[in-house]
Amino acid sequence: MYLFNPENDLALANFTPNYTPPASAIRMAEELAVLPIWYAGKDTKVIASGELNQSYLEIVRKVLPVEASLISFSDIALYPSRKIVPWGWNPTLRRKLISYGVDERALVSPEDLMRLRNYSSRRHAVEILQELQTEETGCCGESRFFTDTDELYVWLQSVPGNKVLKMPLSGSGKGLIWILGEITDKQCDWCRRVVREQGGVVAEPMLAKMQDFAMEFYLHEGEARFTGYSMFNTAASGAYIGNELLSDARIEEKLCKYMPIELLHRLRKSLAEKLSRRFLLYTGYAGVDMMACETSGGYCIQPCVETNMRMNMGMAARIFYDRYVHPGAEGRFVVDYFKKLESALSFHEKMQRESPLMVENEKILSGYLSLTPVTRTTNYIAYVNVF
Repeated sequence: MYLFNPENDLALANFTPNYTPPASAIRMAEELAVLPIWYAGKDTKVIASGELNQSYLEIVRKVLPVEASLISFSDIALYPSRKIVPWGWNPTLRRKLISYGVDERALVSPEDLMRLRNYSSRRHAVEILQELQTEETGCCGESRFFTDTDELYVWLQSVPGNKVLKMPLSGSGKGLIWILGEITDKQCDWCRRVVREQGGVVAEPMLAKMQDFAMEFYLHEGEARFTGYSMFNTAASGAYIGNELLSDARIEEKLCKYMPIELLHRLRKSLAEKLSRRFLLYTGYAGVDMMACETSGGYCIQPCVETNMRMNMGMAARIFYDRYVHPGAEGRFVVDYFKKLESALSFHEKMQRESPLMVENEKILSGYLSLTPVTRTTNYIAYVNVF
């Protein structure tokens, strides 16, 4: 049984069973609830109730071979033998599932959750980056973990240029502040609070980024398996915008203008080994975010910007491309927010007119497809546009 809970990172950082996510996260979870139908396996259930979601599923089944079916939270206990696969695990979700009658023995334990919280810390990315830089030339970037704010301030003064500070635990693209010149009093207050609440702050010099991408892995019983590449785009704030829909071979072709293919393959092998050793008791997807950067000496790669110990949009896009997009076609996988009433619906209808969906042999040749229902009150939508 699959569940989309995008508030997971925030709930894991808070780490209390009674955490209440911000209204925007609740809204996103409700409006994108059916998203797992596109990456769930055969004969699976997706927790997404309501006539709107059911009607949407019936419509898309007419054009693509979507095999998942929908159930509500109140039906979960009727399937005690089914494994629950959320976007990510946290204490709030565990408590919610128990309240719907799920046996605690079928859920991750409090001890497992504490371990997962540790695994999810950005401190691991700091350490993995340092290991990779001792092994490989052609890598760039610096990342430090500070538990003392005075030491952090000394480092900020010693490093030229702009910097970024990160909470060890936060949502993707969240929990970041940008130090443009001197650190401000407000930013110093932020640092003290983060050290007090999360034990430290990650600090990095800003790099001249050319391209965001990631390597995706699946970990099971102490073994990490490479599952594909993700090439994605972010806003200036660091927030996720969308993924490129490309084959792995095409992504490698695009990345080769920044780095040798041999370096990519060595990093794949090395990261699989490091993830296996470091996250020995973790089962699930793990994404390692990277950047191709430009330096005075040419292009280089920052090989470990983040580690995401959960399902992620890059993996969802990878599975969607491999399962539903015609070989050779390319496109974009996007999660978007529309603030004004009816603006999402207007966009949706415009895209349907201008980029009609073309499907051949159950694969998308071209065109626009909303991956979630869209109504006049919708704020969040996920969609693909193939060309």
